[in-house]
Amino acid sequence: MQQLDKKFTSIGHYITKIFQHVMNFSLITLGIILLFLLIRELVDFFRLIFQSDDDYKIFLESILIFFLYFEFIAMIVKYFKEDYHFPLRYFIYIGITAMIRQIIVSHDEPVATLLNSLVILILIICNFIINLTPRERPESKWYFKIKE
Repeated sequence: MQQLDKKFTSIGHYITKIFQHVMNFSLITLGIILLFLLIRELVDFFRLIFQSDDDYKIFLESILIFFLYFEFIAMIVKYFKEDYHFPLRYFIYIGITAMIRQIIVSHDEPVATLLNSLVILILIICNFIINLTPRERPESKWYFKIKE
């Protein structure tokens, strides 16, 4: 029975290693694709600057799309730096940027704009809570002190 458990444990270890390598390769490939899209967006951004077109919506949309690509690439880099872990706050940053882009692009409906603004407020509150609570809960912080 014990040898059977050891076999399953070693097989499970190899399977998770294979999955980890496939996922790492996929993320590196996605990062390279996003890098090319980021460069293309930067070229389009400079093209918009030098055009005489005064449509500021397209200009702002281009900036926000650039930041979305940038944030996704930064999140992939952070994944490898943090020992294969995606920090939750990066997803919140991406969500805030995407909602701001949504408001800028389609702000014709006031109710939808208000709801999008509320979503941004909720994401900001979540970000505040995440930054308030560290990974390890030190006893010296005022918000974690146990009252005696």
